[in-house]
Amino acid sequence: MSVREAFKAYDVRGRVPDELNEQMASAVGAGFAELFHPRQVIMGRDVRPSGGPLSEALAQGLRASGVEVLDLGLCGTEEVYFATAHLGTGGGIMITASHNPPDYNGMKFVAEGASAVSADTGLEALARWVEAHPLAGEGSTRAPLRAVNTRPEYVLHLLGLIDTGAIKPLRVVVNAGDGCAGPTFDALAATLPLDVVRLAHEPDGRFPNGVPNPLLRENRAATARAVRKTGAALGIAWDGDFDRCFFFDERGEFVEAYYLVGLLAEAFLRKHPGEKIIHDPRLVWNTLDIVHRLGGIPIESKCGHAFIKDRMRRENAIYGGEMSAHHYFRDFFYCDSGMIPWLLLLELMSVTGARLSELVAARQRLFPVSGEINRKVRDSGAAMRRVEAHFADKAVAVSHPDGLSMEFDTWRFNLRPSNTEPLLRLNVESHGDAEIVSRQVHDILRLLDQT
Repeated sequence: MSVREAFKAYDVRGRVPDELNEQMASAVGAGFAELFHPRQVIMGRDVRPSGGPLSEALAQGLRASGVEVLDLGLCGTEEVYFATAHLGTGGGIMITASHNPPDYNGMKFVAEGASAVSADTGLEALARWVEAHPLAGEGSTRAPLRAVNTRPEYVLHLLGLIDTGAIKPLRVVVNAGDGCAGPTFDALAATLPLDVVRLAHEPDGRFPNGVPNPLLRENRAATARAVRKTGAALGIAWDGDFDRCFFFDERGEFVEAYYLVGLLAEAFLRKHPGEKIIHDPRLVWNTLDIVHRLGGIPIESKCGHAFIKDRMRRENAIYGGEMSAHHYFRDFFYCDSGMIPWLLLLELMSVTGARLSELVAARQRLFPVSGEINRKVRDSGAAMRRVEAHFADKAVAVSHPDGLSMEFDTWRFNLRPSNTEPLLRLNVESHGDAEIVSRQVHDILRLLDQT
């Protein structure tokens, strides 16, 4: 087993026990202590069956190194972020594999103040340390482990970001995907005038209703049906550790997260003109149009939660969004949250009286998109070079901020390797022409499929 297989660009993730096991988790704990010198570390885990043993091993490695562990137990990734900043600890580690199958697990890391740890800010050094010290952390414990509960403070913090008195009685469908979102949603919704229809609400690490990844089209049907059947105003679905949330309008139609980035950017800029908005390079035209029109400052960042959070801090941006449904907030320690977006959206719908379909319809017409398309290829580098060469003489702009971005008069695309899976990810958008999106997707996929 190679340590390198589990260490990705901004987290650790792999199949248990082949790529990630308890021995490695213990060494990770010892390595985190050695490199970051924390006095205390927040620890949490998602619902996967391997989470318990891995958390015990991780805590062992930290405690053997003299680090006190404050254990949140079952929670969402953003609750680790919150507790790390709120309690002023030296770091936080969430044991999760997010939307991967149940036999996977992983870890996400933050340092003091909930600042992100990526390959550039310590994760690569941690990988080297664990590789050199595979048995570290197995000695006797020198520091305590203590269960803590910061959810009440977390709930108060999030509800303080909206005008709760403005929320109108609305029926919402929520699909937790058997992940961790259910209990946290209930804590937030307890004082709101919502009529809630709950799907797959109880945490179950076997994922009997399918892997919690609403980006997969086949995973959207249950939420869409429930919205239509119950006449709900909104559908909300989350991935396993609920750091991403996804929306369905009142017709049960899935709303691409790209349009939510623009919608939330507009909401922030109307209240705070001139602020900076961070976005990723996969789909950009709608966001740029909105931010420029409202006098904001758009800033492009490499994809990935660790990279965006770092850029958010450096720029002091008020909001950042990725079309993958990660949303970041200055008032949440520059971190991503899967709970703040639905609170903001309910406030916006309540104040304007508009339905979600009405809030995004014009933007969908102006900037139609393909939705993210994943393709397995034998050689991702060769495939990307083939695509770039094919379109080179027609492009008006070519850049490589994260993968390959090519822009033309009426359409553009981004093609990038996944940081977490062996895939190429394609996104195409246009100026008001859905047909050209379909046509160009077909051409690019044909190029990718060439051997």
